Amino acid sequence: MRIVLLALFFLGVGPAFGQAPEFDLIIQNGRIIDGTGSPWFRGDIGLRGDRIVAIGDLSKAATKNRIDAKGNIVAPGFIDIHDHSRDAIFRLPAGENMLRQGVTTVLEGNDGSSPIPLQPFYDRLTKLPLGINFGLFAGHGSIRAAVMGTENRHATEPEIEKMRGLIEQAMRDGAFGLSTGLFYVPGNYGTTEEVIELAKVAGRYGGMHISHMRDEAADILKSVNETIRIGEEGHLPTQVSHHKIIGKPNWGASKDTLKAVEDARKRGVDVAIDQYPYTASSTGLAALFPQWSQAGGAAAMKERLNAPDSRARIKAVIQERILIDRGGGDPKNVELASCRFDPSLAGKNLAEVTAARGVPVTVENAAETAIELQLKGGCSAIFHAISEPDVERIMASPYTMIASDGGVIGPQDGVPHPRNYGTFARVLGRYVRERHAIGLEEAVRKMSALPAQRLKMYDRGLLRPGMFADIVVFDPDTVADKADFGNPHQMSVGFTNVIVNGKAVIVDGKLTAERSGRILYGAGKK
Repeated sequence: MRIVLLALFFLGVGPAFGQAPEFDLIIQNGRIIDGTGSPWFRGDIGLRGDRIVAIGDLSKAATKNRIDAKGNIVAPGFIDIHDHSRDAIFRLPAGENMLRQGVTTVLEGNDGSSPIPLQPFYDRLTKLPLGINFGLFAGHGSIRAAVMGTENRHATEPEIEKMRGLIEQAMRDGAFGLSTGLFYVPGNYGTTEEVIELAKVAGRYGGMHISHMRDEAADILKSVNETIRIGEEGHLPTQVSHHKIIGKPNWGASKDTLKAVEDARKRGVDVAIDQYPYTASSTGLAALFPQWSQAGGAAAMKERLNAPDSRARIKAVIQERILIDRGGGDPKNVELASCRFDPSLAGKNLAEVTAARGVPVTVENAAETAIELQLKGGCSAIFHAISEPDVERIMASPYTMIASDGGVIGPQDGVPHPRNYGTFARVLGRYVRERHAIGLEEAVRKMSALPAQRLKMYDRGLLRPGMFADIVVFDPDTVADKADFGNPHQMSVGFTNVIVNGKAVIVDGKLTAERSGRILYGAGKK
């Protein structure tokens, strides 16, 4: 107790010596995993306002409220560094599906796509009763589109200068760094040199670079090396987003990609990885189409598809991507998550939709089906083409953190990837408890302190006096993801209590009326 009182005194939040400390909330009888990767220890945590003010034996301390952790794990709130919630957050500001897997902070603006400029979006966010903390990256693809549309060409020096100005403003508005989606249009049309020039601006403001790479299949190693180069020459931390190895012919390549990361770190490049724990990815059905075919937008693509020669070239690429890339060798491995033009297609796979057209299910006919769907407006899809050994190998790397690549979502949102509901709980249940791929303390580090350090959130991600009180309590024996590909709208279980900025948003498994999330800003905020 003397140590606790001293901590309170030096923090300037404790009472005078000889008086019982008073807290707003004490979380007692827990096994504390502090986020550093150190072994758990028993203790209580005392909160005042939005901060942790004491850790120790607080059994006799006075407090307004008390939560009995009952021997469960008490950990820092999880930080989802790769999130896509910027639309749904306005419909579902509580972010319940994230809270119920222990996530207290999300970072939007990934894959090169973000609001540009950022300030109007922040202004809208301030009006929300947020249940989770919310931060943003600035998207290279959105910046490029603002300057030069979706043209398939190199940027001129004046255009690069305009893009520098947009990233500088985004960093001053509060972005945590630059995100790239070099697989997607129009980011795919930018050169490595163009990205490096913009990364230098983000780096000067204390930001990082985070990337959906150009390729996650046959050219995966080349793409990892490009991501490393952007960090090395841009002079800022760089990150491989949702690292995976797509396509059966490429399985096992994680051995080479992880070695590339390790070698880069040995020579001083600050490179890291994030990952979701599934053997399927999710993105637009347009991922099956060559990037050159998407230049100029939907109308331009339609013209190309109506021209026999270019249609044949596009179709050939789609067939190849079904066979050895995202299609996993079979049209049935491509499931439609949502199609705005026909909601009834959600949950059906490309083989089923092809058969419904009255033609044999061949790769060629499936490619025609994909073209037909794209011409009607496109769909989001789930692609089963990843091996679990690669998932576990990447997860075990000390440089890998956990991220959903999902976001806030509700039961009205089609048949989405279960990662939206289950990512963090799945790691703790399947990969820690069942498969022993990583240890419990290491898993918590990958979900809290590691992403906080990447983002330079030095006041979150750890359980320490003085830190913001984002805290989760979970039962390591029962925590589990319930969402699956057939029924994805199922909340994770096992998280009994969730605290955001000192307020209890989940108590004894029940969502409260508290909405204590905040907008978080990067180091360059002016």
